[in-house]
Amino acid sequence: MQHRLSRQHVVDMCRTMLARGYLKATEGNVSVRVPGHRRYAVTPSNYDYDRMRVEDICIVDFDGRHVPDDSGADLKPSIECGMHANIYRERPDVNAIVHTHQPYASALAFLRRPIPALTDEQVRFLGRQVAIIDYAPSGTGFLARNVQKKVAGGDNAFIIANHGVVAVGTDPDRAVFNMALLEKVSIAYLLALTSEAGKVYTIPAAIREIAFGKLRADEKRIAAQITEAVEPLRVPTDEELPSADRLAAEVSPGEAAGDKAAGDEAPGDAAGDEAPGAESARLGYAISEYPDVNDVMRRLRALTAQPVRGLRHDALLDVLNYFDTKCRASREITDRARRRIPGGVQHNLAFNYPFPLAIEKAEGAYLVDRDGNTYIDFLQAGGPTILGSNYGPVNERVAEVVRDSGPVTGLFHEYELRLAEIIHRFMPHVEMYRSLGSGTEAVMAAVRGARAYTGRKMVIKVGGAYHGWSDTMVYGLRVPGTYRMNAKGIPFGATSRTRESFPHDLGQLRRKLIENRLRGGTAAVIVEPVGPESGTRPVPRDFNARVRELCDQFGALLIFDEVVTGFRLGLGGAAGYFGVIPDLTVFGKAVSGGYPMAGGVGGRADVMAVFGSGLDGRSGAHIQVGGTLSANPLSCAAGYFAIEEMARTNAPVIAGRAGDRLTRGLQRLIDSYGLPYVAYHQGSIVHLECSGVMLLDMRNPVKLLRENKARKRLMEQMGAAYTAHGIVTLAGSRMYTSMADTDEVIDDALARFDQVFALVEGV
Repeated sequence: MQHRLSRQHVVDMCRTMLARGYLKATEGNVSVRVPGHRRYAVTPSNYDYDRMRVEDICIVDFDGRHVPDDSGADLKPSIECGMHANIYRERPDVNAIVHTHQPYASALAFLRRPIPALTDEQVRFLGRQVAIIDYAPSGTGFLARNVQKKVAGGDNAFIIANHGVVAVGTDPDRAVFNMALLEKVSIAYLLALTSEAGKVYTIPAAIREIAFGKLRADEKRIAAQITEAVEPLRVPTDEELPSADRLAAEVSPGEAAGDKAAGDEAPGDAAGDEAPGAESARLGYAISEYPDVNDVMRRLRALTAQPVRGLRHDALLDVLNYFDTKCRASREITDRARRRIPGGVQHNLAFNYPFPLAIEKAEGAYLVDRDGNTYIDFLQAGGPTILGSNYGPVNERVAEVVRDSGPVTGLFHEYELRLAEIIHRFMPHVEMYRSLGSGTEAVMAAVRGARAYTGRKMVIKVGGAYHGWSDTMVYGLRVPGTYRMNAKGIPFGATSRTRESFPHDLGQLRRKLIENRLRGGTAAVIVEPVGPESGTRPVPRDFNARVRELCDQFGALLIFDEVVTGFRLGLGGAAGYFGVIPDLTVFGKAVSGGYPMAGGVGGRADVMAVFGSGLDGRSGAHIQVGGTLSANPLSCAAGYFAIEEMARTNAPVIAGRAGDRLTRGLQRLIDSYGLPYVAYHQGSIVHLECSGVMLLDMRNPVKLLRENKARKRLMEQMGAAYTAHGIVTLAGSRMYTSMADTDEVIDDALARFDQVFALVEGV
């Protein structure tokens, strides 16, 4: 059955008004706008409200045509369909309409007496006055046009001469409230007329206009949800979702990456006789279909053009109550932590509204907190655990290495080499690899290495991208065009040779490269290959290739920050997927399979020579990098075994199919609820934008300053709502799927998202 939720709203409105005595038998009619469609659900003609079922409700389009479906009822819609359609077309802020024949307001219909502004409450919700609509026969186009003329002024209640009343609202509850308020005001006005004929006093005109101004502001805010919206992606309810299970069943262990058992090949050998890179190409990539970037950006712009649309107040209170009653142990320990840890947590990912969760157990697709609550884990530690959390086969083999060598020796260990070799096996452009401690360290090293190799100082990044927290890169952080806004504690000299280019703007990037020629040239351009913040602003498919061309033209090195995309998009990384070869590649997260000290930089041998230790440098152009724990046996072995397991199981591609299923399911839910939210993905990196705060930038500074806090607060509240319904996300807007996310896990998650979306205001 199509549009079940809108039909249910109509039935619920009828039940409420029956219980209060505002409806009787078959008189009147009720409708609700179908979100995201030019349709509305309306009561059938001449049908007893007391017997009405969801399947009896009719669907009608804005041209007045009945839209039959498979509900089986086959009833004719109300004869007043034309009136309802005209109101919806004229007033985009109206989402529900009530037409009744209630007695006191109908008495004024016979008197043809409009109700003036008696109270500020009346004006605040019903409008300047309750006007009289000229008489016309029921169900005719004449009546529909008369009603349309009156509703255009922004009032929400009307008396139809010698007929009845019409009340409209921004949602079903508001329409019923307005109808009840109209009857209350009608009673008071009639009593006043009978007791003091001709001496009914109204509120002052100034108070009336203030109250009406508030009403119109609300109406404009709600109307923007229609006028600024774009048509949702249509996902049929019977469409079969992509399946990760099907792909996983096709992967026979041992066949995905050759016939050798994991660990049997000699160090440095590729599986079989395949050349470096051939294996990753054969295994494929997590992205089954690259997103239509123009369409995604169009939808994101429409989202930010609308007012924020979050949880109903009562629903938010229920969410907060979950944390207060179900997460007491988490609150207790994180409150204690504030006395010894700045901010109460050690990692930004743990800063969650209203307070951080304390996790006790991670396994596969699930997390369990200190209170014993279980969550579907779409955080996956920020992306590194492509195999799923706490993956047993890797843990067991790492434990064997650590039993022999301990976690660190300070000297060379075999797995330093094996990790570098297996990276080259799947990413042949990484001819040499230097292990470091984190993605931030790796970016620092890559920038330093590029400057040493080229002899130039200027570095260009894409605005809004996150490349760690080193002094040079805390520039244009998260919000494009903000330059040093987040650079507290960083001297100006540290960022004086960093420049940012707006996302997608290749013309501006070229201009920056030209400007830098006057400053001695550009050492490197560093990009997140799927777009800033892991694709929050997704780049066009050919973007990286065109950046590569510009770098070649201006003699700059191209650095790919693959901290997130490395191995997650496929064993060939983003470079393999896009077919663009960077000069240097930054690794983190997955390069140690979720174990600590995850970071490194790799690339062309001649460039990597500047990282050489001892006397192995290029013309003495050594740069200072290092760290006692860099390339320790624990991290290197974990990285080697994790990459090997990803190849054996084809985990990146399976995780990508899970991302396909999750994204398509979210798009279907967004369509069914008519929400302005945007779901899109690049394989196993899934974005669900509800507020669009990450899309604000300094090209519209007034909007950024005016809306940033409200949109950020909405993102936090939605993240809390997902958590309260058993889903952990990254900041309420990003999710990472893993091989552990079976179809059953994804479907369970979609059912939970369904519950959250039902709590959004106006649904």
